[in-house]
Parts: sequence; C-alpha cells; structure tokens
Amino acid sequence: MGGQASGAVAVRRTADGIPHVKADNWHDLGVGVGHAQASDALCTLAEAFVTFEGRRAYFFGPDAQPSHDATFGRSKNLDLDFFFRAVADDTVVARYRAEQPPDLVALIEGFADGYNRHLREVRQQEPRGAHRVCRNEPWVREISANDIYRRMFAANIAAGYSRFVKELAQASPGRAAVPQASVTPSLRDRLALRVGDQPGIGSNMLAFGGEATGGDGAVLLGNPHWFWGGPDRFYQMHLTIPGRLDVAGVAFLGIPVVMIGFNRDVAWSHTVSEARRFGLFDLVLDPADPTRYRVDGEWAAMDAREVVVPLREGSVSRTFYRTRFGPVVDLGAHHEAFGWRAGHALAVRDVNADNFRVFRNFFFWNQATSLDDFIAIQRREAALPWVNTSAIARGDGRVWYADIGTVPNVSDVHREACATPKARMFATLDASTPFLDGTRSACDWPSSAGAVQPGTMPAEGMPSLLRGDYVANMNGSYWLNNVHQPLTGYPAVMGGERQPLSLRSRLGHRMAIALASGGAASSRVLGERVRHDALWPRAHSAELFKADLLAAVCAAPAGRVAEACRVLRQWPDTANAGDRGALLWGTFWRQLAGLPEAERYRVAFSADAPLDTPRAANGDDPRVGDALRAAVAELDGKGWPLDAPLRGHVYMRGGAARVPLYGGCHEAGYFVIACRADTGGADVLQSHANTYLQVVRFGPRGPEAYTLLSHGEPESAEEGGAGLSAMRRYARKDWLRFPFDERDIERDPAARTRQLVR
Repeated sequence: MGGQASGAVAVRRTADGIPHVKADNWHDLGVGVGHAQASDALCTLAEAFVTFEGRRAYFFGPDAQPSHDATFGRSKNLDLDFFFRAVADDTVVARYRAEQPPDLVALIEGFADGYNRHLREVRQQEPRGAHRVCRNEPWVREISANDIYRRMFAANIAAGYSRFVKELAQASPGRAAVPQASVTPSLRDRLALRVGDQPGIGSNMLAFGGEATGGDGAVLLGNPHWFWGGPDRFYQMHLTIPGRLDVAGVAFLGIPVVMIGFNRDVAWSHTVSEARRFGLFDLVLDPADPTRYRVDGEWAAMDAREVVVPLREGSVSRTFYRTRFGPVVDLGAHHEAFGWRAGHALAVRDVNADNFRVFRNFFFWNQATSLDDFIAIQRREAALPWVNTSAIARGDGRVWYADIGTVPNVSDVHREACATPKARMFATLDASTPFLDGTRSACDWPSSAGAVQPGTMPAEGMPSLLRGDYVANMNGSYWLNNVHQPLTGYPAVMGGERQPLSLRSRLGHRMAIALASGGAASSRVLGERVRHDALWPRAHSAELFKADLLAAVCAAPAGRVAEACRVLRQWPDTANAGDRGALLWGTFWRQLAGLPEAERYRVAFSADAPLDTPRAANGDDPRVGDALRAAVAELDGKGWPLDAPLRGHVYMRGGAARVPLYGGCHEAGYFVIACRADTGGADVLQSHANTYLQVVRFGPRGPEAYTLLSHGEPESAEEGGAGLSAMRRYARKDWLRFPFDERDIERDPAARTRQLVR
C-alpha cells in the first residue's frame, strides 16, 4: 500500500495538487474524497450545501444572489430557498438513499465524515488559504449523507426543474406573472438552453477506433466546457481500493464518484444532450377555484403544501401546488398565454425528479471491465440525466456513442394526439419539448414494458452507435455523430434530426474526419495529434466566411473601417493569446448574428451536405457593413485597440496575476472555448470555458492518459494561491501525463502524502 498504515486512508497529491485517494473499503475511500475536496474547496462546498438545504436567505439575505453561475442559475436567494425546499425535501432524500447499492451508501457516508473531519481540523488551526474567509462563518457547518443526496438531486434536475427556479418558486394561483418586455433571455432562447443560462455550456468529445490507429486500439478526447467556479465546477481525483476499484477523472464538487474519466479498462466522456428532459401539461382550471383542474371530465384538487423559509428575523411562507403531472409553473412573465391565470395553468414534469439511478450508474461505470460491460450498465440503468456518452476500452477497436438515459416517453404520434391550441403555439418556440393536454389522463407520458422508470423511453428505443472509425459530438443531436452513418427515425423529444449543425459541430466533425483519415500508425501517434488539435483555437466562422464578408465591405473602406479591414485580413483566424484580430472578429460576428440566417448565406442548409451548408456568406448585404461599423464602435467605446491581442481581454485572474487564455465563443465556431458572451472577452471565472480535458489510450500497462484541469483544484487559485500552477499549465498547453500506476505516483516529483488514520 505504498507505506499506508493499516486502517488508514492515504491521500497522495501529485503535480498540480491532484489527490490520489487509496483505502481498503468504500467508507474509508469516501472519507479520503470528502477530506480532499474540503481541503481544496471548503468555502464553495459549504455554500453549496446551504443552497441545496434552502437556507441562503437566512445567511446571505433574501434579495442577494449567488456570486457564481451554476446549473440552477443565479436567482434571488429567497426564490432559490423556496425552490430547493419544495423540490428536494426529506422525502426525496429518503428515496434517493433507498435506491443506492450498499457500497455507494457507505462511500457517501464516508464523504460526509471526511468533510467534517477537515472542517474540525481547520477550525483548530491557524487560518490559511481560501479557508480563512469562511472557516468560522455560521453557514459553514458539519454535514451528513443527506447533504450529499440533496447535492446529487440538484444535479439530476439541471435540465428540468432548475430551468424554472423563479417560475416555480413564485407560482401563485390566479395571479399570473405579467409579461415583461425586459425579461431576458426570451422564452425561445431560454428553452434553447439545455443546462445553465449561457449558450455553449456543454462539451466536445471525439473517439477514434482501430480503423484510425492502424488497428492499435482506440483514443478518446473528453473536453467539457463548463463552469470555472461555483458549486458545479469539476474536481479531479484518482480513487483506489486495491482489487476492487482504480478510477481517475472528474466529478462535480460534492460528488464522491468519477463522472468523466477512465479506469484500467475503459474511458468515457459526456456532452450535454439535445434530448428534452421535461414536459409541460396544459391545464383547464375550475373558474371558481384556480387550484382545481379538470381531468377526464372531473375536477381534481391540486396538492397544496406550505413551504417555510427562515430569515434572520422571522420567516416567509408560500404554498406550492402540485398536480398529478407535476408542480404548477408560471411562465406568464414570458408570455401571457403560459401564465397561471383564471381558467388556465401549466404543470411541468421533470423526468429526472424520479430518477435516483444517476450516480449508481457512475458508480458501476467506475468499476467497468470492458466496453461491453460499460454498454450493458448504460442500457440496464438508463439513468443519465441530460448527457450524451462516448466510450472506448482496452484491447477493443470499437468506439461507442449513445444518448441513452432518462427521456420522456413521448412519441410523435402521442404528441399530435394530445396537442392543444396552446401546444401548437408553444411548438413555434420549441418543437421538441412535449406540451400535452392535461385534461386527459391518457395524455400523460405512457409507460413501456421495457423501460426502467415509468413514463420514460426504453433503452432500446434511444440512439446509439458502435463504429470502428470515429464518433464525435459537440452538443449536437443524436442525428450526426458520424457523417457516414446518420441516425434517424427517433421522436422529436430526442432533439431532432436533419437540422443545421452549429459551427462548432461542423468544425469538430472536420477535425475528426481529418484525424481519422490521417494515416496514424498507432494510438500513441493519433493521441499526440488529438492533443494538438484539441487546443488549436480555430475560428471556424472566419475560416468559412471571412473572405466573403470582407470582399464587399472592405473593397473601398475609409477611416476606422479601413483599419478594421487591415486587422481582420492579417488575422490568422485563430484565438491564441497573442493573436490580434480575434476580439474584433468576435464582436463583428455577434453583430452579424442579428441578421436572419436565411438572409446571411447564399446557399441554405441541406441535410444532404451538413458540413458544407449553409455556405457563401452574403457579403454584399449592406447590413454587413453596418455590423462591422458597429463592431468598431463597440471596441472604440471600450477603449480597446482594433488590433488588441487576446491576452489582455480573455484571461483568468489569479490574485494580482492574470493568466492569459485562448479560444473563443461557441457561436463563432470555436472548438476551444473561453467565453464570456456578455462582454465578448473578460475574466472567464464567472462564465464558462474549457475545464477538464483528457486524451486517453490504452497501452500494455493500462491507460495512458494526458489531462488538464484549466481552473485548478483549489478555490484559492482564484486568489493567486495554490492551484495557479494548473491554470498556467493549461495556458502553456502543457498536457500532464497522468500518474495512474503506483510507481508513477510514487516517483512524481511533487508527490506528498497525508495519512488519515481512523
């Protein structure tokens, strides 16, 4: 056990502070994970547990908001408290615990014990690092396993209930929210976001099989674009129980299993899926009582439940109403037709509110022994809440893609049979989310004999693909994960097919095709090429359209526009830290986004040429010149030179230091993401960017993995403390050869060990 005392937990730290936790049993392993995460992120975790418990208003004030983005957004504390107290109550916690295998229960209980042990330690020591700001705050408390189950449930509902925190928390009978022109984003834009509040949240994943490596196994790239701070950021770790478990990768803070990663036999990654994870039901209400709704010709009373939120002085209570379909949601602030008004309301059903299999799926995957084993677990559990999956395995030349998880069992026939006039109106905003007649019980989501969970699609009805060349997903739908084998014939709720790809998806497929057909003689050679291309910040919008757009507007430019034309023509169409022109192009492209797509291109999208259409930008449109002039004016207004290098405006703060980054926004077709869309370039801590990256192949000794964790492990990295080295590694594009084997861990120059003796 590498010097580990009997009955002890070893937490060994290697380069960039990555913890390798080793124990003899599941509970003790959890102790090590909880202790390690608390050591690096105590303040963030403590605030998260307060959030999921519904006590933010008490500690931080009812009108304040979280300081970081998260899957649940940044609503006011009072609304967040009501939301979590209503949807993640003690009944939900008990149900979650009841469906976990005993070993996972022990792991979770150990995590709470390890977290509490660290908290007691720091309160007995002199304050240091990030912990000094919170260790004695009243909101930093010891936790129990129930806090971890609440944290897990919060991850469950990220693509469902959490999309409507305010609309659920403030729903009140007969007093619909008033439509507001100032509500942003629009309902259409809100519905277009699967998770979080910003476009581009998601990931890239590429997997290459034996046909791309000369028969030398497979290679996987995992590349999430996620939050750099806050409760949902990633934490990298390596977990070992000799003879039972040996897995490495990342998880959300507060989660004790690996969610994206690799073990000795398999490697996998995820992207946010286009499948819908919730549905709406159109209710007809009793004119005399807005809490009664008609089903099959009879009036049914809504279940009413009072929820109380404590404040520093007194408390506030609200009544929450639930129907047989789900809780009432008030979308009236977005459109009066969708508010809780006299005679009408909407109910929302989150398919993952009854899915307590999510983290046991990851728990089983952490121990998978082959690709077939991995696939069998995914089909058996059908548990993934809102992600696509790609996987490879040792000694196997196949690559796997699937969007198999929890999806409402709503066929297109069922949708049409249960449509209402409001459903048809809603479909103009979002044609994939089910919007069904709530006056008929037959319009609830049907249950299928082969489904794991009532009202969900069976695994055999969801898309998957096994290939020998490549699979790729950049948050597109299931339709095109290999250009040679489109997947068709699935219901609209799965996300759609034969629809335009994002520019990032088009670039990702072009990269995958080039890599797969590049003649790599081995998985090692291909892995090197993948690592290079994964951090090559190409702006596909510029590669495809810059020449057409500049041809007319820059034919006879004058003044500042002439300077802009010079900058853009000299710009190499990439967003490395020193590149001049990337900022101007990003601003120009955002201005062009206001033009209708049908008027932006001369050749429209064709499903028969998805990587090549739309094409031929309509540079002769006078509005293109207007957009460039507006971009120039925007940068001038900020005092930024038109040829300002990226490094001064896209960066990560590390205390007084700035770590320059590279990449751009999803909308401009960057595969490499570093985006704060509201400003077009700034400190990305409050936004999203590349986070964890892994390129994995399998050699004779097992996994050969190269990783990066762009934001580092500890929250103190944000203050220029420990963890800044990982940010700088990412900025240098200096991939870390992950020390997975015992001998590699022990000889790591940065290795240090902490024994947690019972």
